[in-house]
Amino acid sequence: MNAFGLIQIGLILLCTTAISSLQCNHLPLQQRKVIENSLQLLDKMGKNFPQQCLREKMSFRFPEQVLKPRQKEAVKVAIEEIFQHIFYIFSKNLTLAAWDRKALEQFQNGLYHQIEQLEACVIKKQTHYFRSKEVNRLKLKKYFHKIDCFLKDKQHNLCSWEISRAEMRRCLQLIDKVIRKL
Repeated sequence: MNAFGLIQIGLILLCTTAISSLQCNHLPLQQRKVIENSLQLLDKMGKNFPQQCLREKMSFRFPEQVLKPRQKEAVKVAIEEIFQHIFYIFSKNLTLAAWDRKALEQFQNGLYHQIEQLEACVIKKQTHYFRSKEVNRLKLKKYFHKIDCFLKDKQHNLCSWEISRAEMRRCLQLIDKVIRKL
């Protein structure tokens, strides 16, 4: 390969890195837009919360402390983890959820795209906050496991999905609140 070819490859790599860096710098703004869109899609997916489901309401207790670490990087890791769990929950047995399928697909696609962006921007190397990151990961895993078990216990019925949808709305609102402070 000649020197001109190497220079071209170098420029392409430099431009790709610069563009990737710009995307990561604008990540909070992008996340706010994705969350705003996701909240609208959650509303669009279903109608108002069914009255018959009110007596089945469940408190899952979101571990809010996972969104309060001192380092922005740890918050990004937690948000990525939350999006992955939400995507997983909303990729399960949705047959009894009487939701708008197009809105559901748009919701899933938005989450997937945001997970990919976060993965590209979040530094995966172990740092001094590794232990707290693992503790937060376990707290989130436990929280989403409760939701998953609730859905299974209720055999993925309409009310269990509506309660889960309301809980995911609350999660996204908490993330939005944290992102606005970053």
